[in-house]
Amino acid sequence: MGAARGPVPVWRWIALLAMLAGMLWPALAAQGQTAAAPAARPGPVLVLDIDGAIGPATTEYLRDGLETAQQRNARLLVIRMDTPGGLDSATRDIIAEILASPVPVATFVAPAGARAASAGTYILYASHLAAMAPGTHLGAATPVSMGGGSTPLPGGGQPETAEEKAKETAEKAPADAMTAKVVNDAAAYLASLAALHGRNAEFAEAAVRQAATLTAGQALEQKVIEVLAADMDGLIAAADGRTVRLAGKPHVLALSGAEVVEVGASWRNKALAAITDPNIAYLLLLIGIYGLIFEFMSPGTYGPGVIGAVSLVVALFSLNLLPVNYAGLILIALGIGLMTAEAMTPSVGVLGIGGAAALALGSLILFKGPVPEMQLSPWLVVAVVAGSLAFFVLALGAAWRARRRPAAFGNLVGAAGPVLSWAGDEGFVQLEGESWRARSARPLAPGQTARVTARDGLTVLVEAEDSAARD
Repeated sequence: MGAARGPVPVWRWIALLAMLAGMLWPALAAQGQTAAAPAARPGPVLVLDIDGAIGPATTEYLRDGLETAQQRNARLLVIRMDTPGGLDSATRDIIAEILASPVPVATFVAPAGARAASAGTYILYASHLAAMAPGTHLGAATPVSMGGGSTPLPGGGQPETAEEKAKETAEKAPADAMTAKVVNDAAAYLASLAALHGRNAEFAEAAVRQAATLTAGQALEQKVIEVLAADMDGLIAAADGRTVRLAGKPHVLALSGAEVVEVGASWRNKALAAITDPNIAYLLLLIGIYGLIFEFMSPGTYGPGVIGAVSLVVALFSLNLLPVNYAGLILIALGIGLMTAEAMTPSVGVLGIGGAAALALGSLILFKGPVPEMQLSPWLVVAVVAGSLAFFVLALGAAWRARRRPAAFGNLVGAAGPVLSWAGDEGFVQLEGESWRARSARPLAPGQTARVTARDGLTVLVEAEDSAARD
């Protein structure tokens, strides 16, 4: 029989317990976090402001706002909107962001006097909750940028019944194949958004095909929107407890006591909004072209070339984001080329006038935006064309003529300067900051002051200043 074992040392029990605790701790910690998650503090209600035409900067602003809402566990993201419309590409990007958002999004057309026209109507239909303030309106969603404009109803009114709407739609169907294709696509797109959130699909089609509009009260009656509120507090109170469709599933909005936080545009959004303004992009384009031309005309100045290159790169980036008519770009380049040719080879104004006309026409058709805010100001075009014509005809013409003019020398007779070097009867003398070849009847020494008595072509005749003084 073996010897009896003694009691297990205490330190072994402590080591065993420590090992078990180390193995169980991750599971216990994860369970604790899971249990604590529902008790996390509810997030705020974030508010974004869209005021003006919808473009690339608006898309970036909304995308940043949605990321912030997700990070802060926001209960609701409100887009407070007042827009005349905007670019189709930017609108579709915004809608895609809204539909994919894990945070419910409400579009609120406010304050009184605001509108959600054209692109704004699409965004409102795509939102999980649609709201308007009294005194606002929406609609006019015909894709005029490509469809060629809306077709008004007889007498400026709207059909009162569904049968009348269908009849008017058939009668006013666009005849042009491309227009029909674009309008039908837009109508189907808006109708699909209406079906997604259970909103009025008949008005959606009328808004596209006949540019129909509704006031806030009419929109509530016809189930285009769910909430009519005077301000943000009224919107939150009316939306609290409502059920919306979020990622295809019912989601109850719990907004009671939520903090309202306004999210402004970042400096990057503001910079993008500035350079994608058609007027600024147009000016950057011209500054870039003029700067490079001036640098080529006067090599070595560097400043105009650097400014021109930077401006041109920024302008090309902006034009890539805007609806540009490339025929307009070609006409602008042709106009500047003709005016440059006028400055270099005067043609009694024929090239200059033709260049100014091409520049003006190209500027007017450069952008094909659907709203005035996405087009060039006519007054800016007039100022640019007049200034460009004067610049090329006067400034560049004078510079070119100066380059071709023979070198002119000042009257150096009587001028004095130090002798730089001398050998025999010839050497070099510094006169008025320049080194001149010189001749003298008497030898001169470097450092000695010589005075000019005459000039023979590019050689000056000099004598020592002390001897000139004695004479």
